[in-house]
Amino acid sequence: MLKALKDFAALRKNAVEELRSQGILKDLNIVKAMGKVPREEFLPEDVRSYAYVDSPLPIGFGQTTSALHMTALFCEYGEMKAGMRVLEVGGGCGYMSCVYAEVVAPLELPKEKWGHVWSAEIVPDLADFGKSNVERLGYAEKVTYLQEDASEGLPGEDPFDLIIVTSAAPEIPDRLVKQIKPRGTLLIPIGDSSFFQQLIRVKKKTDGRLSQENLGGVAFVPMRGKRGWSQ
Repeated sequence: MLKALKDFAALRKNAVEELRSQGILKDLNIVKAMGKVPREEFLPEDVRSYAYVDSPLPIGFGQTTSALHMTALFCEYGEMKAGMRVLEVGGGCGYMSCVYAEVVAPLELPKEKWGHVWSAEIVPDLADFGKSNVERLGYAEKVTYLQEDASEGLPGEDPFDLIIVTSAAPEIPDRLVKQIKPRGTLLIPIGDSSFFQQLIRVKKKTDGRLSQENLGGVAFVPMRGKRGWSQ
């Protein structure tokens, strides 16, 4: 068991260094976060050995957790920083939520300066799995993990500095845009439901005007819920 833990730690370190060498990971706080969170602990037993392969991995219930490079890009594209309020639409196994938590609520800061992550998963059994992972690994104080359809956001918890959507929507939900702060960002895959979309970044200016940027092709499972591909 001790050797296995050491092997995973070495694999994690190598994976993070590879992302840095590719120019994907740049911010040292994000580098530190990805180097700390044990992806293997969030995965079903049959895929744990692939934890540090840079690929989406199945997590059950017809869903996947994103590739390592995609986790890094969400952080980098969202210009994630300590103190931010982050909403993740599609919490999955909880791994990405906890990476975000390490960035927005680092232990080096006093708790009153921590940010927070809200992570919402629509699939009930997957939400149970993700929430149990978050709690078991000690992130419950930094991550609020919910079983909920957040395709229209989380009214009552908004506004957010950053909203990250981890499934593909037919169009940009206007209610998500309304829930980002001035100078806030929304990252969302837009396109069809057959695993090829464009990652769109929406930024809100201080006067409320919006800018939109296509960050390139991605492949995500289709969004469920009110603003997704299926009810």
